[in-house]
Amino acid sequence: MEEDNVGWARLRRGYRGLKDDMEAPVPDDGSEIARKKRRFAVIVVFGIVMSFVAFLISISISSGGVISISEAVSALFSAIGKVTASPEEVAADPAAYQLNTVELYIYESRLPRTIAAIAVGAGLSIAGCMYQAIIRNPLVDPYITGVSSGAGCLAIAVVALGITIPMIPNSSLYIIPAAAIIGGLAAFAITMLVAEGAGGSATNYILAGTIVGFAFASVQTIFLTLSLDNIQNTMWWLYGSFANVTWENAWLVFVPAMLLSVISMIWAREYNLFMMGEEQAKQLGLNVKLFKRLMLILASVITAVCVAFCGIIGFVGLIIPHACRMALGSDYRLVMPASLVLGAMLMLFADLLARTALSPQELPVGAITAIIGTPIFAYMLMRRGRRYDG
Repeated sequence: MEEDNVGWARLRRGYRGLKDDMEAPVPDDGSEIARKKRRFAVIVVFGIVMSFVAFLISISISSGGVISISEAVSALFSAIGKVTASPEEVAADPAAYQLNTVELYIYESRLPRTIAAIAVGAGLSIAGCMYQAIIRNPLVDPYITGVSSGAGCLAIAVVALGITIPMIPNSSLYIIPAAAIIGGLAAFAITMLVAEGAGGSATNYILAGTIVGFAFASVQTIFLTLSLDNIQNTMWWLYGSFANVTWENAWLVFVPAMLLSVISMIWAREYNLFMMGEEQAKQLGLNVKLFKRLMLILASVITAVCVAFCGIIGFVGLIIPHACRMALGSDYRLVMPASLVLGAMLMLFADLLARTALSPQELPVGAITAIIGTPIFAYMLMRRGRRYDG
């Protein structure tokens, strides 16, 4: 009888506990998701608006001179209209379709570098997102796999050895970028080989990339000593610059960088699975090993394309994804597009500052991004510290 009373007492306590659990307030996960979506919308709108403002300023002011924004926009549309005119229209009145000085300066100089800056900023930011997710380290940037060192090594080698293509005028416009892409991908391939041979963990990728980067950087230093006569051009490339971007190579940067960046966002859901942990991702059907390899290859190709024509530009792929993850959490459906927009915005303003800070002298844009990025990243690190979300 006493045992029955004990059993009923336990049952009553269990019922009361179950009742309390049922009546307890349920965490409103929907409100958190809605809050992040609103924050995402604000970030994207802010990034687009500020990018548009930077674009307008970029075509109206530079080290070469200043004109009003209204005049710059008018000259831009006028130049586009003349350039896109049909051959019949041009033949009927050739003088009417000649670009004047302002139109020529904006269309041939300022517009191509602005387009390239948008693509490079977006590409490096997306690549940073991908590396930080795959390697699972918020301090990783697009150059951790040795891509920048490999690209720099072969690009400087071409300059030092004076390699050109006979019968092709201005062949250096294409040889140096091609060498940079080959060098970057070669360095990445070696990094992959070493990291996979060591077990394929996140730490192995970082260590392998560091080792390969040091090796290529050492060879690069040797080539730098051989190209002292052309040291200014090589240093401009090593610190990043859009000064040499023209219509001949602007689209070669913009199209692949933007296309690959947009394509990479197709796997945003897979990134979310991966961030839950590799074992859980496997149980949910994700081929983790294949996914890691493909995404690392894609991120390295994006980085190599950005580096090839504009040189090495640091910090963009580090601070932008980091900031977006702090604001939006680990949902890559939000983080990746936000990073793309903010990366383009940051690069536009950095290029604008590089052109105007010591006008008429132009500064390397890579130095500007480092100056901007260092205090921002230090602030984010001190603010969040160990509470980094993700």
